[in-house]
Amino acid sequence: MGELRKVQQTPTGTFFVCLTRDWARKNGLKKGALVSLDETSDGKLLIDAEYTAEPPAKTTSLAVGPYLSREIIGRYLLGYDYINIEAKDRIDSSTRKIVKSTASSLAGLEIVEETSSKISLQTLMQQPSGFIPEKILQRIYAIVAGMVRDAAASFMTGDVELAKNVIERDAESNKLYFLLVRILRTIIQNPRLSDKLGITSIECLDYRLAASLIEGIGDACVQVASKTLTLNGLKFSGELQKLLLDLQGSCYEAHEQALKSFVTKNISLAEAVRNLRCKVDETSNRIEEVAKEASVDLMPQILAAVSLFRQIYERSVDMADLVV
Repeated sequence: MGELRKVQQTPTGTFFVCLTRDWARKNGLKKGALVSLDETSDGKLLIDAEYTAEPPAKTTSLAVGPYLSREIIGRYLLGYDYINIEAKDRIDSSTRKIVKSTASSLAGLEIVEETSSKISLQTLMQQPSGFIPEKILQRIYAIVAGMVRDAAASFMTGDVELAKNVIERDAESNKLYFLLVRILRTIIQNPRLSDKLGITSIECLDYRLAASLIEGIGDACVQVASKTLTLNGLKFSGELQKLLLDLQGSCYEAHEQALKSFVTKNISLAEAVRNLRCKVDETSNRIEEVAKEASVDLMPQILAAVSLFRQIYERSVDMADLVV
């Protein structure tokens, strides 16, 4: 709990509360200075010495170390605008490659300065208020939805090039996922920005979980595509192809309905996702039975793919449950 202050009243009827001395000094306030007062949607009163919903630019410095890539990603997700990588001596070529590779995996993060002992990164994109979490989430979903269809198609037909394309698309969905996490964390830390975008802290947590589930579906697609690369030209029977297509269709319908239910807060759509379980179970069991007749080399790949598609369905159920 923060510091408690007693509400007082002037003879004319105006209520007032004194600001703490430390806060006023920290924000450079003097007698006669102006502050902004804003009421949030849940009745809280915000006192701001800056007059803007946009958070100030944040700068951090990192030393060269074994976990540099993870540290860069961590600072990016925490909303830092400037990330400086510094070394006492020269930064070697392998470290430079790590920095460049990591920066390229994060939306808007670019190298703006590079010397023998320092690399400066900056996020060159619009302010957080320009990003709508729902739109970013839908963009991630659009990429992953295509991956689900193509991962299944590549597996059933043995299309190696399509499988490789699915794996490549995962990098783009990851980049958007990291961007969304960064935006959500920034919103949670700035109540005025939360009010401006019309999204509460609780909703930010739900968006973070929904995005994580969709990103997990993308990872499952990558694993299905990877199975395609190990088939070495092995072919499925017509019955297996049909069953796999049915399973993929049910899983696709599940995560499509799950996203719609999450965005619209529609409970009936969320229940429709759960109601697909019997169909998914029946199709999965039938595939496992038919797979027993396949070759010894093919059967493990089929069972692995079925397991991955079931993961896609379960993640869809988890996303639909966020509505309730």
